[in-house]
Amino acid sequence: MIGDWDNLRTFLALAEEGSLTAAAKRLRVSHPTIARRIKTLEEELGTRLFDRLPDRFQPTEPALELLHDVKEMERASQSIDRRSAGLSGSHLGTVRISVDEITADFLGRHLAAMRANHQCIEFEIVVAHISANLSRREADLLVRSRVPDLASLVGRKLGAFAYAVYGTAEFAAGCDGSTIALKELPWVGFDDEHQYMPGQAWQTTLLGNRRPAVRTNNGIVLANAVRGGNGVGILPCFLGDADPLLSRITPILDEARAEQWLLVHSDLRHVPRVRIVIDVLVDLFRRSRAEIEGETVPVPLREVPRLTA
Repeated sequence: MIGDWDNLRTFLALAEEGSLTAAAKRLRVSHPTIARRIKTLEEELGTRLFDRLPDRFQPTEPALELLHDVKEMERASQSIDRRSAGLSGSHLGTVRISVDEITADFLGRHLAAMRANHQCIEFEIVVAHISANLSRREADLLVRSRVPDLASLVGRKLGAFAYAVYGTAEFAAGCDGSTIALKELPWVGFDDEHQYMPGQAWQTTLLGNRRPAVRTNNGIVLANAVRGGNGVGILPCFLGDADPLLSRITPILDEARAEQWLLVHSDLRHVPRVRIVIDVLVDLFRRSRAEIEGETVPVPLREVPRLTA
């Protein structure tokens, strides 16, 4: 008889991740703990569960037979964990919100107002480009620009971040906003792996074969590089407009608008503390509409260059 669910969870993590490092990171335990649990499970079952290949741990035939049942057990365990969060009916506790760095910056600017009437709730803001798994309770809420096609998630549109080209006053003074003038400026942008970020397709079309002189995988680093005079870049209006060192060089780029969706697992949406934070976020985006849509400063009296690939 198998007596330890942790051993089965470890088996599932290693089977899905393929390496001790990834499985240990997922379960937040050490490599030796992963190895020990797998060895214990193999002894309980009387069979080898993994073949150690040069690049990964490969489940054996007996392991593949076991895998389906363990996945069902994990789904049941996750469901119990999610439902148990709302059994007490208490408003106390932590709400973990997963966001990218741009949304984290926006929430950070308004965090005091968000928490003003909700000191009983601890806000935990986790920054990542990859969406947290709500089924596994890696987060309670997600704010993302894309909505995963999962029946277990409930989504609500919060608003949309507007983007424009920003630079220091020196760059703004020497640019009339035309395609030719914009092309001649030095640029700051995202690296190749992050070309899906808002405005990067527009920037790539504008620059053609040229690449930005400074590239990064982080939107806040990009903003700091623009602020430091390294070049112009595409920034969210709420960030660029509020910075006294930056000037908006173009009107809002229609191609770069980024919708923001609030996502919650259906099992958690009625948990009191989660419900409160959902309402707080909806209210924040409603009150901040002009700020996030770039309506708080005059729009430059010039047209955005219409670019075609």
